[in-house]
Amino acid sequence: MLRTVNAQPTLWEAILPEMCLGLPAELGAVDRLLDDPVFFEPFRAYFHASLGRPSIPIETYLRLMFLKYRYRLGFEPLCREVADSISWQRFARIPLGVAVPHPTTLMKITTRCGSSAVDGLNEALLAKAAAAKVLKTNKVRADTTVIEANVAYPTDSGLLAKGVARMVKTIRRVKAAGLASRTKTRDRTRTMHARARSIGANLRRRTDQAKDEVRAINADMVRVAQRAVREARAVVRNARRALRQNPSVSGKTSAAIDELERTAERVERIAAQTRQRISGTTPDGATRLVSLHDPDARPIAKGRLGKPVEFGYKAQVADNEDGVVVDHNVEIGNPPDAPMLAPAIERIARRAGRAPRAVTADRGYGEIAVERTIEALGVTNVVLPTKGKPSATRRAHQQRRSFQNLVKWRTGSEGRISCLKRDFGWNRTRNDGIEGARTWCGHGVFNHNLIKIAALIP
Repeated sequence: MLRTVNAQPTLWEAILPEMCLGLPAELGAVDRLLDDPVFFEPFRAYFHASLGRPSIPIETYLRLMFLKYRYRLGFEPLCREVADSISWQRFARIPLGVAVPHPTTLMKITTRCGSSAVDGLNEALLAKAAAAKVLKTNKVRADTTVIEANVAYPTDSGLLAKGVARMVKTIRRVKAAGLASRTKTRDRTRTMHARARSIGANLRRRTDQAKDEVRAINADMVRVAQRAVREARAVVRNARRALRQNPSVSGKTSAAIDELERTAERVERIAAQTRQRISGTTPDGATRLVSLHDPDARPIAKGRLGKPVEFGYKAQVADNEDGVVVDHNVEIGNPPDAPMLAPAIERIARRAGRAPRAVTADRGYGEIAVERTIEALGVTNVVLPTKGKPSATRRAHQQRRSFQNLVKWRTGSEGRISCLKRDFGWNRTRNDGIEGARTWCGHGVFNHNLIKIAALIP
């Protein structure tokens, strides 16, 4: 059941000294901005108006999520810090003497509402800024970055070893519940980990013979993993048969069977891409699996010196001259930059009520077709440096002072992305899957814009 606002303040607040009743300037400005009931609307679709257990008030949830992203806290440290701070409790609209929400409650609401609710929050905030006439769209700049997934550096051998170990643990849970107890399985965890360690020892030799031995070890690991997958699927098949005969089995056991089936399918995919690499062919990055728990993460090469290849998702950020992020999107893999710009400008024009006057981006967007599409949307000044060697006419156009000034201003988008990564969690998503990444990044953008827009609205 949906609850939007909290109960009335308790009597304890009446005896507090006046110096304890105020809020820091930033929290006070954000608190006034979040008072608008329009921010409750994106959550109504996920809660019944009168049935079910009452949720925590949405005004409390929004303020707690702001504190989480603003101060880079996990859910459990967040709840501990709020319980220990009078000013943070007052900001979160939690009456003194009332318990702070449990961390799992915040996790469940975040997962349940997902990216669509966060998108609604961002739309409502930008609409509020546009209504207050503080949303500038004279100049807009765009750039892309990589949102790293919450994965360790992946290797095929390491993923195979982890996958087999995970299947063994899940099979034990299923059999402990009395399902498929007579299906024969073998624990191959030690074998896989020993093979994975021997690969590192051989690679240190840096000889052609060592490379051949590594290929042979990988091929052996593929064979062992395939046998483990066959046994896991036999357990899944027999467990489901037993489950139909005994429907009173707990939901945790049913979830374990589903998890075992997913893990077996992913291990089989990793084995297939390992065989492809052994044959001398590099697996396609658009379909390569780099994580067992985050199947949507992909390898992305952006050309950075320290990290030539990153593993996660590609995101585009468009901001204006006030630093407000007026559009963002997160995509799977490494799609080309250029086709993402025109849809972003179209969304910005819809939010602001008019198209931007000037749009600029880096050379990765520099295509004539993209420039013409953006001009057709009503943008009068499109500044996109051309890919490759420009013609004499184009070179003269790009050397104009107005063009060069916008190109210099565009470099500030790197700072905006750095701010999002440093202060609002964009350096690494802690949620798995593309839906989790979009939810995580959407909250970061919403809380970033809260600070920017709260300072602009008088």
